[in-house]
Amino acid sequence: MPPETPGVADLHPTARPRRAWKAWLLAGFAATALLAGASTLVAYSRDIRAAEARIQGRSALIRSPYGQIEYAIAGEGTPVLAIHGSGGGFDQGLAMLGPLNRYGYKVIAPSRFGYLRSGRPENASPEVQADALAWLVSQLGYERVIIAGGSAGALPALQFAIRHPEKTKAVVLLVPAAYSPQRKPNENAMGGPVGERIVLALLRSDFLFWAATKLFPGKMTRAVLATDPKLVRGAANQERARVNAILTGILPVSRRARGLVDDTRWAGAPPRYPLERIVAPLLAVSVKDDLYGTYPAAEFTAAGVKNGRFVGYPTGGHVWVGRDAKMWNDVAAFLKDVESK
Repeated sequence: MPPETPGVADLHPTARPRRAWKAWLLAGFAATALLAGASTLVAYSRDIRAAEARIQGRSALIRSPYGQIEYAIAGEGTPVLAIHGSGGGFDQGLAMLGPLNRYGYKVIAPSRFGYLRSGRPENASPEVQADALAWLVSQLGYERVIIAGGSAGALPALQFAIRHPEKTKAVVLLVPAAYSPQRKPNENAMGGPVGERIVLALLRSDFLFWAATKLFPGKMTRAVLATDPKLVRGAANQERARVNAILTGILPVSRRARGLVDDTRWAGAPPRYPLERIVAPLLAVSVKDDLYGTYPAAEFTAAGVKNGRFVGYPTGGHVWVGRDAKMWNDVAAFLKDVESK
């Protein structure tokens, strides 16, 4: 039998049943979502593999009375102990103090308690951390070192200088998360307790942290790096790349979570230390618009040390955007003056 002649409703697209086009529309959305999800997973897997590869094979381990300590060494010259900040590890220490290599300094970068492959004793206070670092310095064969602490790393740096003056040649503090009378407890850039809980949740998940840096780079720059994202957008390409490297360098964040939780406690409400006991020359550097409020802390710390100096910049945020070259010249000039005496 000849096939039936199709009706008008079958030939005219607009006359097709609503159910059919809704099904195709849903199928299209589903396919798009699957492709987007697959693409996201591929990008995440690529980036997390790169983050893991970046920390592989670059550090050594040593057993200590304080648990396992991870460290790395770069450069030649006068030894500088690089005490990293929150979200760091030996890799952040090398990156943070790496510019000193070109001025003739050797950078020794440990991972602090709870970061990467370093252990975490039951008492992980800055005092105990300082003792562990002093033990490491002795084991590596150095009698005296320059102590350089950034952000939350300023607390064990100060304790090192207080508790081990015989091992301390000089102290350099960069945007120190230290005590000042003007600073309120838990003052930070996270937007209060709710924002802090959100950020800490991100810091425990590699995927969530990675996704946040891709979807909300400006908000993450403000919340994690305590820097106005407008400063980054208006900076030179090299500076934008440096800031992005700091943020993405926190991955894999899950391997830094224990240390980050401790830093939230200690650096969130830093205690007042007996600065008058520090006999080594000290330089404290900060930036006035640092959203973590380290500027008054740097001023207060420098003023409390007999041989203390303060250097401040008006803008740049917690990662001193646009001030990198100037800052390292200032630090190098301070250290050159120390070594000339």
